[in-house]
Amino acid sequence: MDVDASYAYCERLTRNQARNFYYGIRLLPEPKRLALSAVYAFAREVDDIGDGDLPLDTKVAELGRMRAQLEDLAAYRDPVCAALADAARRYPIPLSALDELIDGVEMDLKETQYRNFEQLRVYCRCVAGAVGRLSLGIFGSADDARAPELADTLGIALQVTNILRDIKEDKENGRVYLPREDLAKFGLEDAWEPDGAFVPGAAFDDLVRFEGERARRLFDEGLRLLPLLDRRSAACTGAMAGIYRRLLTRIVAEPSIVLAGRQSLPGWEKAEIAVRGLSGLPVGERSAFARFLDRTDQRDHVVGSGTPSGEKHFNEE
Repeated sequence: MDVDASYAYCERLTRNQARNFYYGIRLLPEPKRLALSAVYAFAREVDDIGDGDLPLDTKVAELGRMRAQLEDLAAYRDPVCAALADAARRYPIPLSALDELIDGVEMDLKETQYRNFEQLRVYCRCVAGAVGRLSLGIFGSADDARAPELADTLGIALQVTNILRDIKEDKENGRVYLPREDLAKFGLEDAWEPDGAFVPGAAFDDLVRFEGERARRLFDEGLRLLPLLDRRSAACTGAMAGIYRRLLTRIVAEPSIVLAGRQSLPGWEKAEIAVRGLSGLPVGERSAFARFLDRTDQRDHVVGSGTPSGEKHFNEE
């Protein structure tokens, strides 16, 4: 298949299916942007298999087919394989990390509960840290010894934020990613059981803030990667991390919002984070304009507008 058409397909898929991711990669020069789109498209296919409605045996077989493609991407006429094969020729992309991603999706098929954070960390490293290391193969770095571990750590921070964001949706699908050890610490171990539930309250708030602090520390460590990257790769990484870090800040400030459904920053704030990243400004901090909107929202709520504080700042993805 024509490689330009293959890249165009991957970029359309990324733009349409991964809004947060695309806010970051559009800051890259075109060759790197296209290569990262190819990586995302393959990862998306793997993820869709895991989250789809196919019978378990069929999912396992399909994931095996994806593994087989990695052994010789150029042998397949699929647009994603064609683009990824070309990207792997241009950049030292560690394709073995896509094997780890498949491992992580297979873990979802077999185990959706983790007893402690070390077990959860293994899962997060597979499904998110792997993407960080794949991206690093395209970006390059000034320290090849340190950068992969920092990319891993940043990926784990993003995934823990995802887990907090998706508590309600995951529970409805029979998945509880928060470690049982942590739930027990806050008296919420019953939520780990199939018929259990997360309910608003002080204990739930404390649990979310505990996990949020862990994610914050992971962000602080992982973001040490940025000085090791070139300006536009750092902007890309900072934009994606900044979106999730701000989302984490919102969740920690009002934990019960995650029980209302999946939360997301509005488009204008994602764009502002991208601009800050490209300008070399701290991406985790909120701008004066965003803080002004927060205060306005709070005043509207106080005078009885009927709109819960903070709701305007989130949209469904």
